[in-house]
Amino acid sequence: MVRSRASRGQPALEPVGAGYAADDGTRRTEILHTAAALIASTGLRTSLQEIADACGILPGSLYHHFESKEAILVELLQRYHTDLDEVARHARETLQDNDARPPLDRVTDLAVAIARCAVAHRAALQMSFYEGPAANPALVELTRRRPTVLLEVMTQTLRAARVHGDLAAGIEAPLLADRITQTMLYVGLDVIRHHAPADQVALVFCRILLHGLATGPLDDAALDGSPAFLAADRVVRSWAGDGEDGADAKTAHIRAVARAEFGRRGYEGTTVRDIATAAGLGTGSVYRLIGSKEELLASIMRSFGEKVAIGWTDVLRCDASPVAKLDALSWINTNMLARFGDEFRIQLAWMRQSPPDTPNPGWHFAKRIRQMKSLLAQGIRSGEIAIEHPSQEMLTRCVIGASWVPENILADIGPRAAQLLVRDTTLRGVVTAR
Repeated sequence: MVRSRASRGQPALEPVGAGYAADDGTRRTEILHTAAALIASTGLRTSLQEIADACGILPGSLYHHFESKEAILVELLQRYHTDLDEVARHARETLQDNDARPPLDRVTDLAVAIARCAVAHRAALQMSFYEGPAANPALVELTRRRPTVLLEVMTQTLRAARVHGDLAAGIEAPLLADRITQTMLYVGLDVIRHHAPADQVALVFCRILLHGLATGPLDDAALDGSPAFLAADRVVRSWAGDGEDGADAKTAHIRAVARAEFGRRGYEGTTVRDIATAAGLGTGSVYRLIGSKEELLASIMRSFGEKVAIGWTDVLRCDASPVAKLDALSWINTNMLARFGDEFRIQLAWMRQSPPDTPNPGWHFAKRIRQMKSLLAQGIRSGEIAIEHPSQEMLTRCVIGASWVPENILADIGPRAAQLLVRDTTLRGVVTAR
């Protein structure tokens, strides 16, 4: 259910009831609320026993309402998609009603409503990154389902802004709609929001994506030729042909299979037996060649983390402006995702499978936060970056989030076009100057 706020300056779209508009007070609904809260706070490892304990009932009583944990997950995902469609329906109505507000306000209102819905459905959002077991087709379909209706409405809202003269020439509305929508859904991840109010985070993201951070004009040729970008590109080129650090063929094969399995299932959901089966080997052979699952993950992510660290260090220590460094870091990120997609998905698995404060296995997020805070502070002091923000922490997390493009967009348009999209939606902005 969605209600409207008519007061000027406040978001007009608001999901009601924390995503459970049909809360009838029954034990079944209580179980869903409890399961969602546990999964959001402790990850997908949450068991039926833990859900039953939190509800104050025996596991046998829980089975009277849900036949399995997967049945709970399916219903949580169904409610999530229903609420996303309801947000889209309400936004479409405002377009059809010839709402008098400026079109960009409607874009922002819709973005805020998406972020609120994502936070309300944090558990389902985590699952939307997760490829469920093939034995449950309903769960697989729901986790892979794209918010098609929402993307269509966001595209229509952006096109209305274009007609009004608010969007810069050359900006593709469907591509921008996908970028904004997915960014707002990520607000539901605690590591991005960091316990800040959804509305505030969404508004900061909108300010970045629509208006950009840079105060002056930015030319692609100048950015491509900056010392920061050249340093980033040298690091990216050094990855070509990266092997397995001298590992023999069988060990390299196991690591490659493990990367794919960890990225697909998440670390917690993957066993050594799963890896051995996918590799066509016996479990004993995997233990003999690689060691434990923990050692295997560490060996995979150590190399990934070192590559990230080298790239960021080379960019940050070069003689270039803060804006040029931001651009170069996004080139590192874009190519990391293109070249090391499995490792990137392991990072997503960390974000969805584990409690929010669990140390991640490779990207050293806390260090990246410190580095980005320092870079943004330099840019703000020099006047190259200008943006109002509630806190430095929130701004930093939003800028890091905006420096990545969604994986499906990167796959569709390639690294170079993805980099230009990041420039438009983090540095230059897509709004026409008036």
